Amino acid sequence: MSPSANGTNGVAASASGAPSRVTLSLGHLPSKKDIKAPWPRTPTRVDPNNPPWPAYRGYHEYSFAHATMSARLPTILGKAIEDTTRTLNEQSDEEKVVDLVACIERMAELMTDLSGNHKLRPVIDDDEADVALWNKEIAKYFQGKDFMNAPWLFAEAYKYRRLHECFSTSKFWKEYDVFYRQKCDTFSRSSEAVFELSMRFAEPFKIDSSLSAAEKLEAERLMFLELTQVCLWGNSTDLSLLINMTEEQIKALQSTGGDHLAATEKNILGNDLGRLWESVKEVRSKTGGRIDFVLDNAGFELYCDCVYADFLLQSGLATQIRFHGKRFAWFVSDVTKKDWNWLLNTMVYGQLFPNATDVELESLRRLGQRWKQYEKEGKWVYEQHPFWCTGYTFWDLHSEAPDLFLHLSRSDLVFFKGDLNHRKLTYDCAAPASTPFDIAIGPMASSAGAPKVVSLRTIKSDVVVGLGSEGDETAERLDKEEPGWKISGKYAVVLLSEGRPGEKVRFA
Repeated sequence: MSPSANGTNGVAASASGAPSRVTLSLGHLPSKKDIKAPWPRTPTRVDPNNPPWPAYRGYHEYSFAHATMSARLPTILGKAIEDTTRTLNEQSDEEKVVDLVACIERMAELMTDLSGNHKLRPVIDDDEADVALWNKEIAKYFQGKDFMNAPWLFAEAYKYRRLHECFSTSKFWKEYDVFYRQKCDTFSRSSEAVFELSMRFAEPFKIDSSLSAAEKLEAERLMFLELTQVCLWGNSTDLSLLINMTEEQIKALQSTGGDHLAATEKNILGNDLGRLWESVKEVRSKTGGRIDFVLDNAGFELYCDCVYADFLLQSGLATQIRFHGKRFAWFVSDVTKKDWNWLLNTMVYGQLFPNATDVELESLRRLGQRWKQYEKEGKWVYEQHPFWCTGYTFWDLHSEAPDLFLHLSRSDLVFFKGDLNHRKLTYDCAAPASTPFDIAIGPMASSAGAPKVVSLRTIKSDVVVGLGSEGDETAERLDKEEPGWKISGKYAVVLLSEGRPGEKVRFA
């Protein structure tokens, strides 16, 4: 038998004598090594399907992504179908009934796709300004991907965009919000915390004139730090997470007393509150400026945001506040223009709290009247850019929505509220907890013209960054001591990026 026939030279012969396969003899080479992939990826290798660090995906059973994609989202969609059915049963006009039945049928199709882990199809052209952005991203990065193997952040946003499509392609129900009842109801169940704040802030903010300049500044600093925490922890009321929460549990989350806030500051794991105060003082030293809020939840959190924004105006720390909400219903409780209008008008005219005293109701009315006056004077401006409801993270904001990036670059400070905005800032990937915030948010810190950015976020999902040089050790300790710490809402971060606001913005 020839050497080639028995494979001693690494070639296995077929019956015809021709080589059929080639094998390599590796006996004299070093053994295989466990080589870790280089993280973070270089910027040129980062894209929506390949974030800087490994993405969280629905099939990762150890992650909150799995719980969300397999259980939370079908539950949320089921409740949305129940809400729409309730509305259907209140209708009498045949055309509207038939049109809404078709919406419910489309929602049932979405449930089938979600529960059956179907592939991600393009978004139907429903005349929304974000259709081209969605379908470009799907075509470039998610061909053949399904709900569970696409990055969780994209798949979750895609589900909500498909939910909007169920209504936006209808005749009579284009603007229907399946979460509106929930949002209103949760605010009505927040009366204790609502009046705790309205009784304190109904009257314009004043500092005792007998205090020295240093004492006045210290009083302002303490007020600023306390209200920043109110704004931070107001994020606890997230309807997508609190689906079955009792009224007592909601009250516990919304406690706004000073003693409570002092106790909770130790749970701010990445804490740039001191630097944030210095930043807003600097804004005021330049005769005041513009501060933006990229909003998160409607209802009580939005109310807290407005209390905070009110103080920033009254104290001269800002001269204009711009609020950025969503174009349509998004992630259950995100703010829409309808939610914004409802809050202010309910405060002034509503009868939502039948057990409140006349004094409490008057305090809420005064607060609402002042806020509505800010709107009339242009001191408060509500905006809704289509980009906020796309599947892109904010790493792509400067390239996919250059007009919005340029707009934000003119702000003196941009607050990004809540968990979803934090996930979009950081690309929602498995970065080490010690990763500096500036690094984690990429172009939102490093691009020319990037504004100062602060993330106020109670931690409710897997991504955690900005915990300092010993952040990895802190995260490992909490993993052992409190296995659910990343989704409990018990911990938070206040993280500031200085950006590059002084540089001229250029776009290709």
